[in-house]
Amino acid sequence: MLKYKIVPVTPFEQNCSILWCDQSRKAAVVDPGGNIERILKAADELGVDIERILLTHGHIDHAGGTAALARQLGVPIEGPEREESFWIDALPQQSKMFGFPQVESFTPDRWLAEGDQVRVGNESLSVIHCPGHTPGHVVFFSNDARLAVVGDVLFAGSIGRTDFPRGDHTALVSSIRQKLWPLGNDVSFIPGHGPMSTFGAEREGNPYVGDYA
Repeated sequence: MLKYKIVPVTPFEQNCSILWCDQSRKAAVVDPGGNIERILKAADELGVDIERILLTHGHIDHAGGTAALARQLGVPIEGPEREESFWIDALPQQSKMFGFPQVESFTPDRWLAEGDQVRVGNESLSVIHCPGHTPGHVVFFSNDARLAVVGDVLFAGSIGRTDFPRGDHTALVSSIRQKLWPLGNDVSFIPGHGPMSTFGAEREGNPYVGDYA
């Protein structure tokens, strides 16, 4: 069974997630934006072995700690989709712009695409390309656990910003309605910020993408 723990990081309170396979105790860190020692402490307390880093997109609060964490642990970086490369290349500039400690850019070991699978121990998650907030944003979905890690695509009661370079509001709404809603109302999701929710709750009441919006 796939398990998870949310570890808020950076001044933006970004929901970094540790996902792990309960059988093997192998884990993945999703979106290590910073505060690496906090992430490692949480993994140690859980008794899990981090085997890879997964990224939803290249914004600093999600990807800022990636290069340092990958180097420290000697693990591969998987994701996001290749269209996100310009954001990852610009991480040093993003750190200055948002007042973060200086960080490094990097090249993922594996760019991800729609329909790919990523492994967490004995568990497998599907990769869903959900552009709009950024062009190469991906979502990780476990059908068995009925869990999605959605980054900044969708929030409880809101959706991602689209006023950044290459943001696209129409594409974001389409990504949510055409790719996430069909996964099922019972799917719980971990957003990039704020509390968890379910797709069903958001279809019922989200003022931007709900069924009555």
